Amino acid sequence: MKKLIPAYLRVLIIFFVIFGVTEYFVDSGDRPAFIKYPMVSLFLFVFLFLLIAIEITISAIDNVTYQLLTDDQKSKLEEENNKSFKEKQWYKKLMQSLTKTEPIENEAGLLLNHDYDGIKELDNNLPPWWVYLFYACIVFSAVYLVKFEILDGDNQEMELKKELAQAKIDVAEYMKNAPDLMDEKTVTLLTEPADLAKGETLFTTNCAACHRADGGGQIGPNLTDENWILGGGIKEVFHTISNGGRDGKGMIAWKGTLKPKEIQAVASYILSLKGSNPKDAKEAEGELWVEENK
Repeated sequence: MKKLIPAYLRVLIIFFVIFGVTEYFVDSGDRPAFIKYPMVSLFLFVFLFLLIAIEITISAIDNVTYQLLTDDQKSKLEEENNKSFKEKQWYKKLMQSLTKTEPIENEAGLLLNHDYDGIKELDNNLPPWWVYLFYACIVFSAVYLVKFEILDGDNQEMELKKELAQAKIDVAEYMKNAPDLMDEKTVTLLTEPADLAKGETLFTTNCAACHRADGGGQIGPNLTDENWILGGGIKEVFHTISNGGRDGKGMIAWKGTLKPKEIQAVASYILSLKGSNPKDAKEAEGELWVEENK
């Protein structure tokens, strides 16, 4: 018998709906659930098999039922199946319930005693969908009035300001825990031995040629005294390593070679050398650095 939706489309639609629901509710990380969990694949396969089996069974029942009909019943069924959906009884009932239209033969009973140059007016009822929408607008306006005028709820501008403020907080929090996005504003001093050991290794590999392995200074300045040319706090040292020293005679910028986390480790190690007083250290350069209380 003729169906509104073909069997193969029903099977595909239902299957992919269940497939989407499964993927949504099963937490499988960055991999599809049916790949990560074999039981999900088995469930989907069995479900698809049952869908096909149900459609085959329904089709067989329809065929048997059709064969049991009389010729007159078969003719009526064929006639019904050949109608467009607008001619179907269910469609007519649906439109009637939505519009409450009157048949054309009842027009005489709806005429009003108004005549405008031959134009007459009918006393039709408003469509139910329009009436319900009107009532919904009244309810919405009442809720809106109470929320925003009486209870002083947030308007769109205030919501935007709050969302922007929260976004700044979220970005700042993310920057704290994202080493590769660290800069001189968010960097913190490392004091753990493992971090300082990593910084020492990087310093020996990249910095010892100019500052000596003990930080006493050679081509570059002494890094163990209390004087600094470009500032001696963790933020200042991080900035100097990242962007380079003085124009024309300072060191190169290392931000293209070292990652922010590595620069943090080197800067922390350099600051740990303060007061180590290596032998034959270079004379102090720059100004005495005093950390400001922030």
